[in-house]
Amino acid sequence: MKDTWPDIIFILITTAVLVLVSNIVGYGGSVQRDLVGALLLAVIAAAGIFLAKLPVLNKLPIVFWVSALAVVLSIPGVPGADWIVARTKDINFLATTTPILAYAGLALGKEIEGFKKLSWRIVPICLAVSAGSFICATLMAEIMLHLEGIF
Repeated sequence: MKDTWPDIIFILITTAVLVLVSNIVGYGGSVQRDLVGALLLAVIAAAGIFLAKLPVLNKLPIVFWVSALAVVLSIPGVPGADWIVARTKDINFLATTTPILAYAGLALGKEIEGFKKLSWRIVPICLAVSAGSFICATLMAEIMLHLEGIF
Protein backbone atom coordinates (compact mmCIF):
# COMPACT_ATOMS: atom_id res chain seq x y z
CA MET A 1 0.00 0.00 0.00
CA LYS A 2 1.38 3.37 -1.03
CA ASP A 3 1.20 6.11 1.57
CA THR A 4 -0.47 9.28 0.33
CA TRP A 5 0.06 12.76 1.74
CA PRO A 6 -3.47 13.01 3.17
CA ASP A 7 -2.82 9.74 5.04
CA ILE A 8 0.58 10.92 6.25
CA ILE A 9 -0.81 14.27 7.45
CA PHE A 10 -3.71 12.55 9.21
CA ILE A 11 -1.33 10.18 10.98
CA LEU A 12 1.01 13.01 12.00
CA ILE A 13 -1.84 15.16 13.35
CA THR A 14 -3.28 12.18 15.21
CA THR A 15 0.15 11.46 16.65
CA ALA A 16 0.59 15.10 17.69
CA VAL A 17 -2.76 15.01 19.50
CA LEU A 18 -1.85 11.73 21.22
CA VAL A 19 1.55 13.12 22.23
CA LEU A 20 -0.18 16.19 23.64
CA VAL A 21 -2.67 14.09 25.62
CA SER A 22 0.11 11.77 26.86
CA ASN A 23 2.22 14.73 27.91
CA ILE A 24 -0.67 16.34 29.78
CA VAL A 25 -1.89 13.19 31.50
CA GLY A 26 1.45 11.57 32.26
CA TYR A 27 3.80 14.49 32.77
CA GLY A 28 1.71 17.44 33.91
CA GLY A 29 1.88 19.41 30.70
CA SER A 30 -0.65 22.00 29.62
CA VAL A 31 -2.47 22.48 26.33
CA GLN A 32 -1.47 26.13 26.04
CA ARG A 33 2.23 25.43 26.58
CA ASP A 34 2.60 22.15 24.66
CA LEU A 35 0.24 22.42 21.67
CA VAL A 36 2.67 24.36 19.49
CA GLY A 37 5.51 21.99 20.42
CA ALA A 38 3.52 18.87 19.52
CA LEU A 39 2.42 20.36 16.19
CA LEU A 40 5.97 21.54 15.52
CA LEU A 41 7.25 17.98 15.98
CA ALA A 42 4.62 16.83 13.47
CA VAL A 43 5.72 19.50 10.98
CA ILE A 44 9.38 18.47 11.35
CA ALA A 45 8.37 14.84 10.82
CA ALA A 46 6.39 15.81 7.70
CA ALA A 47 9.39 17.72 6.33
CA GLY A 48 11.62 14.71 7.02
CA ILE A 49 9.17 12.42 5.23
CA PHE A 50 9.14 14.83 2.28
CA LEU A 51 12.94 14.73 2.14
CA ALA A 52 12.93 10.93 2.30
CA LYS A 53 10.58 10.75 -0.67
CA LEU A 54 12.77 12.85 -2.95
CA PRO A 55 14.35 10.70 -5.69
CA VAL A 56 17.96 11.46 -4.78
CA LEU A 57 17.46 11.16 -1.02
CA ASN A 58 15.22 8.08 -0.87
CA LYS A 59 18.16 5.72 -0.38
CA LEU A 60 18.13 6.42 3.37
CA PRO A 61 15.18 5.63 5.64
CA ILE A 62 12.64 8.20 6.80
CA VAL A 63 13.82 8.01 10.40
CA PHE A 64 17.26 9.22 9.29
CA TRP A 65 15.87 12.30 7.53
CA VAL A 66 13.46 13.19 10.32
CA SER A 67 16.21 12.82 12.94
CA ALA A 68 18.80 14.71 10.89
CA LEU A 69 16.38 17.55 10.21
CA ALA A 70 15.39 17.79 13.88
CA VAL A 71 19.04 17.88 14.94
CA VAL A 72 19.96 20.55 12.39
CA LEU A 73 16.95 22.70 13.32
CA SER A 74 17.89 22.60 17.00
CA ILE A 75 21.59 23.47 16.64
CA PRO A 76 22.37 26.75 18.43
CA GLY A 77 23.02 29.44 15.86
CA VAL A 78 20.65 28.04 13.25
CA PRO A 79 17.96 30.65 12.57
CA GLY A 80 14.86 29.75 14.56
CA ALA A 81 16.60 27.09 16.66
CA ASP A 82 16.00 28.93 19.93
CA TRP A 83 12.28 29.23 19.16
CA ILE A 84 12.00 25.55 18.16
CA VAL A 85 13.81 24.37 21.30
CA ALA A 86 11.71 26.67 23.50
CA ARG A 87 8.47 25.29 22.04
CA THR A 88 9.44 21.60 22.17
CA LYS A 89 11.42 21.43 25.42
CA ASP A 90 8.34 20.73 27.54
CA ILE A 91 7.29 17.70 25.48
CA ASN A 92 8.49 14.68 27.43
CA PHE A 93 10.20 12.11 25.22
CA LEU A 94 8.29 9.25 26.83
CA ALA A 95 5.02 10.96 25.88
CA THR A 96 6.02 10.54 22.23
CA THR A 97 6.55 6.81 22.66
CA THR A 98 2.94 6.14 23.69
CA PRO A 99 1.40 6.59 20.21
CA ILE A 100 4.41 4.97 18.55
CA LEU A 101 4.02 1.82 20.64
CA ALA A 102 0.28 1.83 19.92
CA TYR A 103 0.99 1.96 16.17
CA ALA A 104 3.54 -0.84 16.53
CA GLY A 105 0.96 -3.00 18.29
CA LEU A 106 -1.57 -2.34 15.54
CA ALA A 107 1.00 -3.11 12.84
CA LEU A 108 1.93 -6.35 14.58
CA GLY A 109 -1.74 -7.28 14.81
CA LYS A 110 -2.07 -6.92 11.04
CA GLU A 111 0.97 -9.14 10.45
CA ILE A 112 0.26 -11.81 13.03
CA GLU A 113 0.57 -14.66 10.51
CA GLY A 114 4.04 -13.54 9.49
CA PHE A 115 4.96 -13.14 13.15
CA LYS A 116 3.80 -16.71 13.84
CA LYS A 117 6.07 -18.00 11.07
CA LEU A 118 9.10 -16.57 12.89
CA SER A 119 8.23 -18.70 15.94
CA TRP A 120 11.10 -19.19 18.40
CA ARG A 121 13.72 -17.75 16.04
CA ILE A 122 12.66 -14.21 16.87
CA VAL A 123 13.62 -14.61 20.55
CA PRO A 124 17.44 -14.86 20.11
CA ILE A 125 17.34 -12.13 17.50
CA CYS A 126 15.44 -9.81 19.86
CA LEU A 127 17.83 -10.61 22.69
CA ALA A 128 20.87 -9.93 20.50
CA VAL A 129 19.45 -6.64 19.21
CA SER A 130 18.46 -5.50 22.70
CA ALA A 131 21.83 -6.46 24.18
CA GLY A 132 23.74 -4.82 21.33
CA SER A 133 21.71 -1.62 21.59
CA PHE A 134 22.20 -1.49 25.36
CA ILE A 135 25.94 -2.17 25.19
CA CYS A 136 26.52 0.40 22.42
CA ALA A 137 24.44 3.04 24.22
CA THR A 138 26.30 2.35 27.46
CA LEU A 139 29.69 2.63 25.75
CA MET A 140 28.71 5.89 24.08
CA ALA A 141 27.42 7.29 27.38
CA GLU A 142 30.62 6.28 29.19
CA ILE A 143 32.80 7.88 26.54
CA MET A 144 30.80 11.11 26.56
CA LEU A 145 30.73 11.28 30.36
CA HIS A 146 34.52 10.82 30.49
CA LEU A 147 35.06 13.44 27.78
CA GLU A 148 32.88 15.91 29.65
CA GLY A 149 34.66 15.13 32.93
CA ILE A 150 31.41 14.19 34.65
CA PHE A 151 32.26 10.59 35.45
